[in-house]
Amino acid sequence: MLVVILLIWRQQKLSPVFGTTTSSSPPVNLNWTNQYVSPELGPRHKLSYQQWLEILKQEAIVAAEKQPPRLTVLAGDSLSLWFPPELLPENKAWLNQGISGETTEGLLNRLELFDHTQPETVLVMIGINDLIRGISDEEILDNQRRIIRYLREKHPQAQIFVQSILPHGDKEATWEQKEKLLAIPNNRIRQLNERLKQIASDQGAKYLDLHSLFINKEGNMRQEFSTDGLHLSPQGYLVWRTALQIYTPSQSQ
Repeated sequence: MLVVILLIWRQQKLSPVFGTTTSSSPPVNLNWTNQYVSPELGPRHKLSYQQWLEILKQEAIVAAEKQPPRLTVLAGDSLSLWFPPELLPENKAWLNQGISGETTEGLLNRLELFDHTQPETVLVMIGINDLIRGISDEEILDNQRRIIRYLREKHPQAQIFVQSILPHGDKEATWEQKEKLLAIPNNRIRQLNERLKQIASDQGAKYLDLHSLFINKEGNMRQEFSTDGLHLSPQGYLVWRTALQIYTPSQSQ
């Protein structure tokens, strides 16, 4: 199946540019048709964590009020936050609950923001920022376990997908804090994902192995799938999209 996903990726035609606006007062997008509910993103430094929380809270309120069919929630960090709307699988309503720099503890503490929505699917990707901050594997996995339990309790009708932590670009990375990435062996991420897969199974969630799609023969992030060894390129998001199309529900249950 991994080979199939990569073959589909190679056959896809990419849009050349995925830009962002420079609005310093981002409005909320209320168009539910094959879109995700997300602000138009301004420069990252202009939005504090609390400002992001308020934005996500308001978007979740709209989702709870409108109850769009086939709602899928993206819960995570900047990798989810920057998912290009035009690359999200169609025929779903999307609520993006990503925040740049988010950790497992941070996500756990704000899951209540979308308690009153009725998602068909919740997609969780979180953990790389914990590793960057030096948080232990045990704490990361315990938080992941608690995240799954919370989502299963609050959204029993939803399918919960735990997505693997992606590798980084190692020495080829150009991210501004590259030295922090180099302190995290990609083999550690692979082992962490193996344990995360078991936790997902034990907690009644599904595990989506994206890690295997993004690694090169050395076990590092494939250069064409990343902009800086940490964040994803349009090609990387297209691979992610393809995996979502194959593994997540194609129609209402």
